Amino acid sequence: MNHSHGGHSILLVDDHPLFRKGAAQLLALDPNFELLGEAASGAEGVEKALQLQPDVILLDLNMKEMDGVQTLQAMRAAGVDSLLILLTVSNAEQDVVRAMSAGADGYLLKDMEPEEMLAKLGQALRGQTVIHDSLTGILVKAMRADSHAPPGEAALTEREEQILRLIARGMSNKLIAQELAISDGTVKVHVKNLLRKLNLRSRLEAAVWALERDKQ
Repeated sequence: MNHSHGGHSILLVDDHPLFRKGAAQLLALDPNFELLGEAASGAEGVEKALQLQPDVILLDLNMKEMDGVQTLQAMRAAGVDSLLILLTVSNAEQDVVRAMSAGADGYLLKDMEPEEMLAKLGQALRGQTVIHDSLTGILVKAMRADSHAPPGEAALTEREEQILRLIARGMSNKLIAQELAISDGTVKVHVKNLLRKLNLRSRLEAAVWALERDKQ
């Protein structure tokens, strides 16, 4: 994924000029990242995402017109395959759950320390699902309260179980495929099947569920 320009490329989509400026300064300090572009709205973000094809897109959740989740859905529908990470001031349960159900690769709060933010971006690029530490509990609680709470022990095949553990370690399909020496396509099919069996909507829910289960 390394571009010749040295760092991982990032597109920042946020309607606050001040926050964009701060984030740009932060990213400029780290040679691992390169800010490829900025967008002040969801619609502009979708356009730039297609044009620039960055490694990571940081999306503000609370934007006028199109919010972060709608922007994320529009990007995925348009075929954007960058990592999509929501940045927000909100740790409201319904926001977190909406974002994750829409397939966000991460959910970070804007009040993080700058160093922590850079560390989490690094984790995301290594194929981990990143979520602000204070939010894991919210997700677990939301999943329990959900009518589609996963069954205690759905019958997963050995392969699905393996893949679930790797998802819980934060690995992307590509990394799982390499680890198990199978194709990306095969991993996708297994992930789809195990989500269906466990009655879960997203990889992140699966990761959280597996971590909870293995704690017991």
